[in-house]
Amino acid sequence: MNQAILKAKTAVIDEVVAHIKAKPAVFVVEYRGMSVSELASLRRLLRGMNASIGIYKNSMVARAAEQLHYAGLDAHLTGPNAFVFCPDAIDGAKTLIKFARKNGKMQVKAGVVEGRVLDADGVKMVSNLPGKLGLIAMFLQCIQAPLGKFAATMQAVAEKQQ
Repeated sequence: MNQAILKAKTAVIDEVVAHIKAKPAVFVVEYRGMSVSELASLRRLLRGMNASIGIYKNSMVARAAEQLHYAGLDAHLTGPNAFVFCPDAIDGAKTLIKFARKNGKMQVKAGVVEGRVLDADGVKMVSNLPGKLGLIAMFLQCIQAPLGKFAATMQAVAEKQQ
């Protein structure tokens, strides 16, 4: 093979590896049948959450996944795929599932979340999790509940003694 072609392919693989390392969540979506305006609206939606979408050859992404030891991702790399790189796995999965449901043409095929390869059902499961703020609220509620019960008990004892 020509050295220039090998350098170009290596540069694409390095670019994909850099995107994956920069964003902890990567989703594989099939965009077959989508118009340019639909893809543009998806890009705008992703840009609002600091995510990006890229279209690469499946073989290049497979090699990047092999470099990062993501076994099983290559099974989902068939057909016309786009790759969504998200800083937040839960928000990214929610956004993609919601867009796919509304659009009807896009299909979420797989994802890599914190180094684990997920199939479409796994991505849907991640999208059902509460977001970061919801998790923080649940945690604070767990901390606050015993204190609230203790305060209510102390108030009842104080009222009973009066």
